[in-house]
Amino acid sequence: MPKRKKLEPKTNVAMEQLLASGNAPAVPKVGDIIEGVVTNMGKREVRLDIPGFTTGIVRGRELIDESGEYSNLKVGDNVAATVLELENERGELELSFRNAGHQKAWGNLEDLKRKAEIVIVKVMDANKGGLMVKLGQVDGFLPVSQLAVEHYPRVEGGDKNRILELLKQLIGKEMEVKVMTVQEDEEKLIFSERAAWEEKQKDKLDQFKVGDIVEGKISGVVDFGCFVEFGQGLEGLVHISELAWQRIDNPRDVVKSGDKVKAKIINLDGSKISLSFRRLHDDPWKNVDEKYQLNDIVEGKVLKVNPFGVFVELDPEIHGLAHVSELSEKPVKDPTEIVKIGETRQWRIISMDPKEHRLGLSIKALETKPEVTEKETATEATPPAEPSPQTETEAT
Repeated sequence: MPKRKKLEPKTNVAMEQLLASGNAPAVPKVGDIIEGVVTNMGKREVRLDIPGFTTGIVRGRELIDESGEYSNLKVGDNVAATVLELENERGELELSFRNAGHQKAWGNLEDLKRKAEIVIVKVMDANKGGLMVKLGQVDGFLPVSQLAVEHYPRVEGGDKNRILELLKQLIGKEMEVKVMTVQEDEEKLIFSERAAWEEKQKDKLDQFKVGDIVEGKISGVVDFGCFVEFGQGLEGLVHISELAWQRIDNPRDVVKSGDKVKAKIINLDGSKISLSFRRLHDDPWKNVDEKYQLNDIVEGKVLKVNPFGVFVELDPEIHGLAHVSELSEKPVKDPTEIVKIGETRQWRIISMDPKEHRLGLSIKALETKPEVTEKETATEATPPAEPSPQTETEAT
């Protein structure tokens, strides 16, 4: 927004002589706000009587009033205006509602912010970062991050063009918001719909705490998880990492909109409610060593193939990863040369880290003898310095 130019004094010789004579009443300075009474109104000008001094005129673009206070003026109304010139070509004070209204409007905005009042704004336009809105005659901005759950654009992959499409659908709507930032010198005005929503939902939010188990239905599925609607109009997010204990690459593989679910509240931050499905169940990795041991040969189903390796399902709860370097003794450019999605085959467990929910698998290690412990090595005879190929084959 362009900054307003600083007002500079403009007087003619007659006015200067009058002021210098000492016979004139005390007069305002350029930039002062003075009060007057409306004596005449035209389409493009309003005349004011300034008691004890002179008459003044407000005309053209100076009739624009950001505060909206003078939108329906009539003769006899008391008004405030800013002095632009002490004497114009007609010998009158040149006045402005625009400057006085601007100061009053931004003063009102400071009051709204201080009192944290909820106000209604109208959406005028949108860009990829949020909404351009108007409060009275003052323009402001409502960032995407400050939208309430109802209006927040849920876009797969964060496609900015799609986000803009959804935001443009809000043009013309009215929204309840709170004033968050007021910087008159930069004409910066930021609103939050989320803050207004939180205040209205406070009683409902106070009914819940971290650890509570809630029942609801899935209201939306996105790449990073799913949203669950519960209570009276509340909604929380189940991040993809909280859908299940095992690795989930696509939330749509395990949930769909409309599903009735239970979830555990794991964090409350204002209107941001974080939920979990997996924490309703014990961590299966706690007792993984009761099922699997290092160097075990196990059967597992190939779930997914990436350039860096293969994800394998040992059972519905425990999944492992075979790095591409563990698929063959020879270099592998494409893992699908060795395995296919959906096939079940044998693997050797080569590493286990239950705390990090990691289990390493190998096909290559099926063809070699597992490393022995120091104790076992001490009881064996010293091997020949250069074992023959036959000996290696027999040991395998």
